[in-house]
Amino acid sequence: MSLLNPVLLPPDVKAYLSQGERFIKWDDETSIASPVILRVDPKGYYLYWTYQSKEMEFLDVTSIRDTRFGKFAKMPKSQKLREVFNMDFPDNHFLLKAFTVVSGPDMVDLTFHNFVSYKENVGKDWAEDVLALAKHPMTANAPRSIFLDKILVKLKMQLNPEGKIPVKNFFQMFPADRKRVEAALSACHLAKGKNDAINPEDFPESVYKSFLMSLCPRPEIDEIFTSYHAKAKPYMTKEHLTKFINQKQRDARLNSLLFPPARPEQVQALIDKYEPSGINAQRGQLSPEGMVWFLCGPENSALAHDTLLLHHDMTQPLNHYFINSSHNTYLTAGQFSGLSSAEMYRQVLLSGCRCVELDCWKGKPPDEEPIITHGFTMTTDILFKEAIEAIAESAFKTSPYPVILSFENHVDSPRQQAKMAEYCRTMFGETLLTDPLEKFPLKPGIPLPSPEDLRGKILIKNKKNQFSELTSPSKKPGGVAEDNGPSSVPVEEDTVWTAEDRAEAEEEAVGEEEEEESGSLDEEEIKKMQSDEGTAGLEVTAYEEMSSLVNYIQPTKFISFEFSAQKNRSYVISSFTELKAYELLSKASMQFVDYNKRQMSRVYPKGTRMDSSNYMPQMFWNAGCQMVALNFQTMDLPMQQNMALFEFNGQSGYLLKHEFMRRLDKQFNPFSVDRIDVVVATTLSITVISGQFLSERSVRTYVEVELFGLPGDPKRRYRTKLSATANSINPVWKEDPFVFEKILMPELASLRIAVMEEGGKFLGHRIIPVNALRSAYLRSGSGIDFLQET
Repeated sequence: MSLLNPVLLPPDVKAYLSQGERFIKWDDETSIASPVILRVDPKGYYLYWTYQSKEMEFLDVTSIRDTRFGKFAKMPKSQKLREVFNMDFPDNHFLLKAFTVVSGPDMVDLTFHNFVSYKENVGKDWAEDVLALAKHPMTANAPRSIFLDKILVKLKMQLNPEGKIPVKNFFQMFPADRKRVEAALSACHLAKGKNDAINPEDFPESVYKSFLMSLCPRPEIDEIFTSYHAKAKPYMTKEHLTKFINQKQRDARLNSLLFPPARPEQVQALIDKYEPSGINAQRGQLSPEGMVWFLCGPENSALAHDTLLLHHDMTQPLNHYFINSSHNTYLTAGQFSGLSSAEMYRQVLLSGCRCVELDCWKGKPPDEEPIITHGFTMTTDILFKEAIEAIAESAFKTSPYPVILSFENHVDSPRQQAKMAEYCRTMFGETLLTDPLEKFPLKPGIPLPSPEDLRGKILIKNKKNQFSELTSPSKKPGGVAEDNGPSSVPVEEDTVWTAEDRAEAEEEAVGEEEEEESGSLDEEEIKKMQSDEGTAGLEVTAYEEMSSLVNYIQPTKFISFEFSAQKNRSYVISSFTELKAYELLSKASMQFVDYNKRQMSRVYPKGTRMDSSNYMPQMFWNAGCQMVALNFQTMDLPMQQNMALFEFNGQSGYLLKHEFMRRLDKQFNPFSVDRIDVVVATTLSITVISGQFLSERSVRTYVEVELFGLPGDPKRRYRTKLSATANSINPVWKEDPFVFEKILMPELASLRIAVMEEGGKFLGHRIIPVNALRSAYLRSGSGIDFLQET
């Protein structure tokens, strides 16, 4: 990536979004429907609406998680609102006018903003184009200059009735130190009293930047500037800036032929962009203030922006990728009590997850609708068909690559399993993969198809009875299976079984029959299931209709690595609790890696994590486990690491593993402390320099830097000293570099930079894969400036 030609450009805001459209905003709780004009500001920072009273409400585009139109938009439940919109009349066309925006800080705490347009199909365009702004990679990875510009845009939109900017809004935007805000306003010759107001014409961008330089001076950047500028001159020439860019800001790992060093005539464009003085810019000179804005721009992001875009080879077999995966997707809180929600399926898929879990149980009379819940707990139920509808709506909004539905099926009724299969067929339609692809038959030794081969497809992971001696449940004339009890012991068609294998299969099938016949479990069995495996060990027989939907993801009980290698079936997958997976990893790490080269594995949290906490996923990624399933409702450190990793490669939900974890002719030991053949180990040096606007309070702060990677990688966690004073606006540390020597496989390593308040209170952090870091003076997403060298 060239510093002179950024890969990512700001999103394009379509003209009609800025011009605005008339809608009616409604609220079910208050039963109020209000006419509004809905707009997006020209830079795409805010979705906002203006009431007839001229009052405005703002929604930061970064907080938007979804937009919905038509039948997927929210419907009013209030009778008063239904009457307002004539919803009980046959030809009301409400669905052609409904538009909902979903926002929130996480996947559980959501707010629904509901609108109805005056004209049909207007909401469709708004839903698509507003979501495109929210999903644009620059929206979540904006440089510091954008964050500061967003404040200016909001200040100039939130005017009082006289059309002026209330000074109190400055104190709200910069709450950490009111006296410093007042001093900065005075330095710009602006009013500073809390009841005062400022004319927008007196506060153009140039004055705003002067205000910021006074509020948040940057002496540490002045030092950098001084070491490169013309001696005894208050500016840098374009030749000096060119030298600085090539020596410090250019990534030394770039190929000089593909990415030639910067030339002075090219650097002039950067001076024109960032130098506040027009005269200086004409002379090819950059002032210290211009240097500040240059280093705050997208050219100096901590990330190599091209890594955010889709750049991996997506034509490798499915098991050659890490796959973003969720555990007990329907839960919004703990594993023992709390609400289940179909909305979680939407939110998890929208975040880029590609494997969701459905714990299915038999519905009660009279409807006998299958349900999803966490068995033997106090969690609530949701209807199976509601979850399927949510998945059908959201499956491919974020990523076009295949979605895997991991069924834990406890529905011991052929009739209800047939109903489940029918819902999948009708709601998913052609996106449901019901038959293997012609080039990839289900035979030993044949690899799995690729994410590209399966683009736009939904795959079912459920027990499958592909047996010649299987007695299918009989059907009534209407086509619905009859409940005739368990089928006979199955014998598999496509594999030669030894007598020992056959006995093992028969023993397992008999066990399932006994389980179904008993209809209940004693307390000891329930305790056992809840202590480790959860209810996964209680799955029932897959009857014909559900079984016929299963192809490339066929679950089976794990026997041994040797057994799996002998069978060599890429389409067979085993699931392990974190404890079982850790045990296998500890005893046979290289065999576990080799197993994952052939077929897929899924790891999930142990049953005793009743608070829905998560295990650290890194150790299982190190073994090449594809589906490392986590509780998405809990944004703890493991989940944040997962989100950080899968933000890359276009948020596709698939990340290609290193070739050592794919090639059968290569050996890889994740516990190795020695250099890995042909992999160049990396040394990472981080110098934490300064931070800006770290807290809403004036506090002392410090920074932690740590590395996640292979067990043989440097384990050290570093931290700076506390900032010298209670200053969260512009603290400076600039201590000795934090050095992580010999990172064995950079592709598997991530860096975490966290900002903490005195006393250990967490303020914010950013986790970045080491391979996505640039080598330069950089700006992280946690508000920290640092120098990264490799």
